[in-house]
Amino acid sequence: MGEHDKHRLLAWHLQLQAAHRRLHRALRLARESLQAGDTAAARADLLLHCQGFCAALDGHHVREDAGLFPQLSARHPSLRPTLAKLRQDHELIAQLLRRFDHAITSGAAPDELALHLDGLSAIMHSHFRYEERELLGVLAALDLDADPHDLLGPF
Repeated sequence: MGEHDKHRLLAWHLQLQAAHRRLHRALRLARESLQAGDTAAARADLLLHCQGFCAALDGHHVREDAGLFPQLSARHPSLRPTLAKLRQDHELIAQLLRRFDHAITSGAAPDELALHLDGLSAIMHSHFRYEERELLGVLAALDLDADPHDLLGPF
């Protein structure tokens, strides 16, 4: 089986769920780093895990907007309002990620960082639930020759 055939056999709904699970794990690592305290080592872990989480979540949404959503929009025009709402969520999450990243790099106190992470977590969970509720059925039947990293991000 060639590389082309492997992509066609992908279960896209499972790929989306797997991407979301990986992002939840990244969020958990960021939280654990934050809870570890404010020692120099904990601060280094916090920078690594939180900035990694920020980059992964942003990368996932950028790839959805540029890769997956245009494919779905072309094949399922009735999804366009849903996709527009998901893009709006992505913009809001990107703003929150920028604020969180600024708080991290400016040396904000752990309590302030925790508030940023709590807000991101709440919106991320809500967004993922909505996205899965609206798209998993369509994705389960999607026959698309593409690399999952191109449509869902590398994380």
